[in-house]
Amino acid sequence: MIMSEPMLKNKTRNHRGFSLVEIMVASAMAVIVVFGLAIALTDSQRGWNAMYNRVYSDVVTGGHIAARLFDAVVRKSSIQLFQLDEDGQWVEVYYYADPNSVLIDRYARFFQSEGNLCVEYGQRNPREILSVETICGNVSSCSFMQTGRSMQMVLTLDNGKEKLTTVTSAVMHN
Repeated sequence: MIMSEPMLKNKTRNHRGFSLVEIMVASAMAVIVVFGLAIALTDSQRGWNAMYNRVYSDVVTGGHIAARLFDAVVRKSSIQLFQLDEDGQWVEVYYYADPNSVLIDRYARFFQSEGNLCVEYGQRNPREILSVETICGNVSSCSFMQTGRSMQMVLTLDNGKEKLTTVTSAVMHN
């Protein structure tokens, strides 16, 4: 069957494609959506990194480690024997090396030295230093005080970007 010319024109008019303007508008809308998603993702990643750095910074982890160690050592110490500096710059607590022992034969001394919080472990009689550990760095101030049966440490850590003050109390049990 042979098609006439008017039929051929109708057939080509029915198969319309997208015009250049429509393609440009759709492309512009897609670019705006992609750009908006990129900004949202970048902003959320930046916020996540900031929160991660804040939670796991040396100031936060150092304060957490210092509080836990101070608590563990003071809890096993004796309420009967301890020494506290008049200015609260250091504290020395005494404890049993062996739970079955009847003599308090060990000590732990917490003090600040050159921007670090340190603990010195030793034997009581005769006095002998067994080890000295650095608990954390970036210490700007540290003070100790006794209230009743508990010992308290107020520790301020500052690394230049973040500053954290940790207050820890532990009850002496023995």
